[in-house]
Amino acid sequence: HGWLLHSSGWEEVSGYDENLNTIRTYQVCNVFEPSQNNWLLTTFIDRRGAQRIYVEIRFTVRDCSSIPNVPGSCKETFNLYYYETDAVIATKGTAFWMEAPYLKVDTIAADESFSQVDFGGRLMKVNTEVRSFGPLSKNGFYLAFQDYGACMSLLSVRVFYKKCPSVVQNFAIFPETMTGAESTSLVIARGICIPNSEEVDVPIKLYCNGDGEWMVPIGSCTCKAGFEPDNGNVCRACPPGTFKSTQGPGLCLQCPPNSRSTAEAATICVCRNGYYRGDADQPDEPCTSVPSSPRNVISIVNETSVILEWHSPRETGGRDDVVYNIVCKKCRADRRACSHCDDNVVFVPRQLGLTETRVFISNLLAHTLYSFEIQAVNGVSNKSPYPAQHVSIDITTNQAAPSIVPIMHQISSTMKSFTLSWPQPEQPNGIILDYELRYYEKDHAETNSTIQRSQTNTARVEGLRPGTVYVVQVRARTVAGFGKYSSKMCFQTLTDGKACRARKQEQLPLIAGSAAAGVVFIVSLVAISIMCSRAYTKEAVYSDKLQHYSTGRGSPGMKIYIDPFTYEDPNEAVREFAKEIDVSTVKIEEVIGAGEFGEVYKGRLKLPGKREIYVAIKTLKAGYVEKQRRDFLSEASIMGQFDHPNIIRLEGVVTKSRPVMIVTEFMENGALDSFLRQNDGQFTVIQLVGMMRGISAGMKYLSEMNYVHRDLAARNILVNSNLVCKVSDFGLSRYLQDDTSDPSYTSSLGGKIPVRWTAPEAIAYRKFTSASDVWSYGIVMWEVMSFGERPYWDMSNQDVINAIEQDYRLPPPMDCPSTLHQLMLDCWQKDRNVRPRFGDIVSTLDKMIRNPTSLKAVANIPSVPSQPLLDRSIPDFNTFSSVEDWLAAIKMSQYRDNFLNSGFTSLQVVAQMTSE
Repeated sequence: HGWLLHSSGWEEVSGYDENLNTIRTYQVCNVFEPSQNNWLLTTFIDRRGAQRIYVEIRFTVRDCSSIPNVPGSCKETFNLYYYETDAVIATKGTAFWMEAPYLKVDTIAADESFSQVDFGGRLMKVNTEVRSFGPLSKNGFYLAFQDYGACMSLLSVRVFYKKCPSVVQNFAIFPETMTGAESTSLVIARGICIPNSEEVDVPIKLYCNGDGEWMVPIGSCTCKAGFEPDNGNVCRACPPGTFKSTQGPGLCLQCPPNSRSTAEAATICVCRNGYYRGDADQPDEPCTSVPSSPRNVISIVNETSVILEWHSPRETGGRDDVVYNIVCKKCRADRRACSHCDDNVVFVPRQLGLTETRVFISNLLAHTLYSFEIQAVNGVSNKSPYPAQHVSIDITTNQAAPSIVPIMHQISSTMKSFTLSWPQPEQPNGIILDYELRYYEKDHAETNSTIQRSQTNTARVEGLRPGTVYVVQVRARTVAGFGKYSSKMCFQTLTDGKACRARKQEQLPLIAGSAAAGVVFIVSLVAISIMCSRAYTKEAVYSDKLQHYSTGRGSPGMKIYIDPFTYEDPNEAVREFAKEIDVSTVKIEEVIGAGEFGEVYKGRLKLPGKREIYVAIKTLKAGYVEKQRRDFLSEASIMGQFDHPNIIRLEGVVTKSRPVMIVTEFMENGALDSFLRQNDGQFTVIQLVGMMRGISAGMKYLSEMNYVHRDLAARNILVNSNLVCKVSDFGLSRYLQDDTSDPSYTSSLGGKIPVRWTAPEAIAYRKFTSASDVWSYGIVMWEVMSFGERPYWDMSNQDVINAIEQDYRLPPPMDCPSTLHQLMLDCWQKDRNVRPRFGDIVSTLDKMIRNPTSLKAVANIPSVPSQPLLDRSIPDFNTFSSVEDWLAAIKMSQYRDNFLNSGFTSLQVVAQMTSE
């Protein structure tokens, strides 16, 4: 059907295009008649889902000035309209033409028109104009052309819409997409990953612009594990013998040694028989096997101890993580029955996970046959179904002296005597022949001891002074000789009421000998208190429990620390003392360390209404059990009770999402010990004293709250950008666990103790008090003044314990003021009751800061016999040429004159030097 005409202006005629081809056109040229209104209407055009329609019109227009005698109503333009409708409608009625709601698209003007001359020469001047309209929402539309006095021809009308074609991009298929309703619209097209690929991060999409072009790609797909990209738009399965373990753009890799894949699309290569992949091994690493057995084991037996040494296995299984386990069995003489060794057998450095090929085993029974297996294991031994390869050796222990007498009891006491008894040693190692007692007055030197023998495990000691405290030790003897003396214990003779009353007002600086001995001492003290109660009723001050309850009452309004482990539900302690933080306010940035429970991160915290701050974030690693979670959060329950500028501040915890976090303030300079080592010699004495003053102020606050730190050391002090030192590390787990590999901690009474920093009573009896924290603080002072040097240098922990027991103490660090070293020595008093309190330490340091001249005198080695200075083990003198060189190597050049004036002029003389 043709287009519809209204009025007689338009007519369909044949004509020519610019190439003189015959075409059908619609023409109108009623220029000599005024008030023209001629309409030309297309047929109904289906929209086909397009929201915007484009119309391309090719036409010619006669120049009005080229027409002779043309009236002024001649035009060179026409109007384009459209009418949107859902269906074909009747268009022959006049009403439709005159009343239909046409929407004007534009008035179309020619860029160039032709004249009679052009027409005569058959020169066509064709105009092409494109117009668009929208948005459209109905099924279709009509186009209308209105002439109102022009001489023109419509050569062609092309109606079209634009769309973005279907495309494969970034390993995703995007469907054909219509453009938007406006020319500036962007239409989102969701992509579908091609087979064997997956989206990366965000959903993948493209935008279709108004010109039908794709733009702004977001997201992408990559090939799945087991598939590799091919020609950019295909994910091809990895062929047999290769694998790809992760999703991504990477290619398939050849199977690593000792593994294979037999099917396509392998994500990992299976290890061959006898080979395994460790828990921490990556898929691209070779499969490895278990090690062979250790070789050439030898033993050195010394009474009830043995040293085992061996050579490493010939075959390590292709790994470098071989360690050794020791299996100890105690056997009958006929070797028919063996059982596992007793728990008190000691392995040094350890029984399991040995990295060296040597172990020292002690506390064995005398005259006993033992069988030891030395197992070689590595990172895949737990994957093998077979037992670990091992080598065995049998040894028989020799005769040994009896073990130590564990405890002594006071049966009775008079003004001039007391009667004592004790149990047999736990390991007599033969028949006990007799016992030897050694005793002396507490206020006298040990060299004034008196010896007394006893054929039984009871002895009456006579000829004593009334009201005097005596230090007593006992040891047993067999045919193999004497065992070691027991720990020192104190017993007191009776006195009259007047003397008792005077002593009641003092604190007896008694030294306990073992955990059980401390209990005996308290019982003895209670007995003394009862005897003295008639003359004086003041409450005793010796019992730590009495101290605890006395200070626990505190002053009105005084805050007292509450142990979170006293709560029936430890989670309640977390809720009470630690603020819960919304995880969305925490932003993790980078790993700065690793703790016992998981990673430690630097991050940012932005709480509502507060500025964003840097924080440290401790996390609880995945796979934890409830006890680990409780122990991890206990530190927050403790830290949340403290509020002091020299105590690390708890910002809050995250417990309602994973991972569980403890968020604290961030300390830019990290741990004090490493910070000092990095800045050796860079700070003045006043700056160092300021650091120590801050630490003591924090500890004074903790002690006033009745909190005992138990692990005060420079490694647990954090330093911020202003050199403010803050006490940290309030976790309790290291005292409950036995599997830490930190060499600073040594097993003692079922827990781990940092021996070099711990007071002797805490090592011996686990007697942790603020006084034992004061001892540790003295060690921290030494660390600060030596710029992070290791206390007691390379001495073993046992050597440190023995030296402290013999009243040796650390010497002053290089250039250390004598007043500071004297304060250290005060902190290291053996009698904990004589040590200064933290309040005293703060006051002393404040006086030094106010009077810097007191810090000018540098400490020298004192000549006090009762407190000799700790000397380091004698070095290899072959590496030094003179005494001066040796002193410089051990940072003691300031004592050069002391050595030379005392006759130590050669290294040979120095090598023979003793503590006397």
